[in-house]
Amino acid sequence: MAISGVLRPGYVQLRVLDMEAALVHYRDRIGLDVVQTDDEGLVYLKAYDEFDHHSIVLREAPEAGIDFMAFKVASEEALDEFARRLRGAGCTVEEIAPDDKRHLGRRIAFTAPTGHRFELFATIGRADLGPMVDNPELWHTEPRAMRVQRFDHCLLYGDDIDGAIDLFSKLLGFSLTERVVAPDGTVIAAFLSCGMKAHDIALVRHDEKGKLHHVSFLLESWNDVGHAADIMSRYNMSIDIGPTRHGITRGQTIYFFDPSGNRNEVFAGGYTFYPDHPVRTWSTDEVGKAIFYYERALNDRFMTVVT
Repeated sequence: MAISGVLRPGYVQLRVLDMEAALVHYRDRIGLDVVQTDDEGLVYLKAYDEFDHHSIVLREAPEAGIDFMAFKVASEEALDEFARRLRGAGCTVEEIAPDDKRHLGRRIAFTAPTGHRFELFATIGRADLGPMVDNPELWHTEPRAMRVQRFDHCLLYGDDIDGAIDLFSKLLGFSLTERVVAPDGTVIAAFLSCGMKAHDIALVRHDEKGKLHHVSFLLESWNDVGHAADIMSRYNMSIDIGPTRHGITRGQTIYFFDPSGNRNEVFAGGYTFYPDHPVRTWSTDEVGKAIFYYERALNDRFMTVVT
C-alpha cells in the first residue's frame, strides 16, 4: 500500500504538574530518551526506534492534559493541500513558521470539532540516535525500562466526534476502521487510521471538549507487556487495568497513569488494516468485550477519568 497525504502520528505535547516526577515516569520507567530541554522549560523525548527528533513534549502546567497532537504529512505540497481543504470546510487554519530550536519545519494548526488542537507538519529534524540504516543493528544500546518502540496513537474524548470523524476522513484521508454504535445509531467511539494500523487516533463521545484519555506507546510483544507490568509493580506505579487484550484492534495492553494523572498505554499486536476492509462495528451491549476482551466488562475509572 502506498501511503500518501497524512503518513503517521508525529508528536504529542502533554501538560504535567511536576516536571521532575514526569521525567522519572517517562524517562526512567517508560524508557524514553530526553533529547532536549528548551529555553521555555519544555522537555523533548523520543523512543529508541524513532527517526524523528522527538515524539513526546512535556510542559509543566497547573493542569494536566494534552496541548496538541501532530501528524506528519508526505510533503510541503501535501501540507498546502490540507490547509486548502480545511479552510474550504470553514476551519480556521493557523500557519506556524519553521522553528529551528524545536527542529520543526513550517506547520499548520487547526482545532477539531471535539475541541482538540492538531498540527500537521512535513519536516522535522532527525534524531542523533535514531534507528541505524547502514547494516542496521537492532539498536545503538539495548532498550531500557519498558522498552517502548515509539509513540503510537492517542485516544481523545470530546463532544462532537461526528464532526471530527468527518474532518479526519473527508478532509485528511483517514479511514474509519472500527466503531462502537448505540441502538439508536449514535457512534459512541470511533477508531481511525491514516495507514495500515488498526488506529492512529481514537475518539470517544464525551460531554466536555478537548480531553485526553490516553497516550499510547508500542511494545514489541506480549512478553514486553508483561515486562512493563513488572516495572509498574516494582515501582508502585498507578495501574488502571491490565495486562489484558482489546476486542477492538485486538491489541494486548496495559493502562497506567503518569504522576500528573495523564493515562498512558503500552500495547503490542493488533490487526493490519487495508483501506478496502469493511468497518468493524461493536454494539454497546458488547462494549465491555470490545474494550477488554478477557474481562468482558468496563470499569468506571477507565470510562470517566480523563485529563
